[in-house]
Amino acid sequence: MAAVKLHLRGEYKPLEARAALTPTTCKILLEKGFEVFVEESEQSIFHINEYKNVGCTIVPFGSWINAPRDRIIIGLKELPEDQTFPLHHEHIQFAHCYKDQAGWKDVLKRYKDGKGILYDLEFLENDQGRRVAAFGYYAGFAGAALGLKDWSFKQTNSDDQDLPGVSPFPNENSLIRNVKKDYAKAIKKAGRTPKVLIIGALGRCGSGAVDFLTKAGLPEENIIKWDINETKRGGPFQEIADADIFINCIYLSKPIPPFINYDLLNKSTRKLRTVVDVSADTTNPHNPIPIYTIATVFDEPTVPVNTTAGPKLSVISIDHLPSLLPREASEFFAADLLPSLLALPNRGKAPVWTRARALYYKHCKRLTRESKL
Repeated sequence: MAAVKLHLRGEYKPLEARAALTPTTCKILLEKGFEVFVEESEQSIFHINEYKNVGCTIVPFGSWINAPRDRIIIGLKELPEDQTFPLHHEHIQFAHCYKDQAGWKDVLKRYKDGKGILYDLEFLENDQGRRVAAFGYYAGFAGAALGLKDWSFKQTNSDDQDLPGVSPFPNENSLIRNVKKDYAKAIKKAGRTPKVLIIGALGRCGSGAVDFLTKAGLPEENIIKWDINETKRGGPFQEIADADIFINCIYLSKPIPPFINYDLLNKSTRKLRTVVDVSADTTNPHNPIPIYTIATVFDEPTVPVNTTAGPKLSVISIDHLPSLLPREASEFFAADLLPSLLALPNRGKAPVWTRARALYYKHCKRLTRESKL
């Protein structure tokens, strides 16, 4: 059987420093007979020499476009919107085009027109229907960090100022130290500690949020952990407006009543100052936090909510939060993905890949039907 050829493309999304393959996982893949090509990338947390030293073949940034068809192109975030050429290869990435996101037809059409195949990382599942690899833990960890940082900023600055931009941190400890410094000043000024409500607290993402808040020094009683049982009565929830920080960690798979609305926000008694939508389903028509429409970025991490009463309220809706800790998040994700990658030589029969391929073709058929309407 011919060796599987994996081509790690560079990321296009600004400040996206993570990688789908790390030097650690590349070394294992090479030892198992894979060929691994890695594009040069100035924004990756991993220096290109780290890949070169384990035996990867280094290629120029963007060379995936004209790479031989037998290479599988692997990356993380979406391709640039101004690219419209058909996609001919097999691609492994997050494409964000299966849940009616804005522009999904244009994204999927590129694969269909090029007779390529999309294996969407969000939908690689094991036999129990659970994702084989996810960034959820570090998404929650980073989201909680920025949420606490924003609340702290509001305690020590005027309402005409927004939380300044942030850059990726080299490790967890440096991020914790940075936020704890802001937090100490804030509670001294406010004279109290904030209450944080987390919805989805029992999942990967929620556990990451809880872990950060605990490590940052929040008292356990100030961390309100909600999951299915607490939300089954259906929103909107007054408890969100009564918290200082709200962190949404759910994975949205079907329409649900909104968690919060303007009736609750436009009250002078509202305490809520910061919303962190880790799920960041900004363009999803069923977004349970319908109070913002803008995906924020590390350079400008918050967007204000236009309320008519109460204190200033902001939303953090960064859709690549784990890139705040790119090295650790990448190693965590790539290690979980590795067993599935090792099954690629048999991807015609391996369930994780056959399911992903069938899902791709299912949505291609849906694209054809809707294009005819």
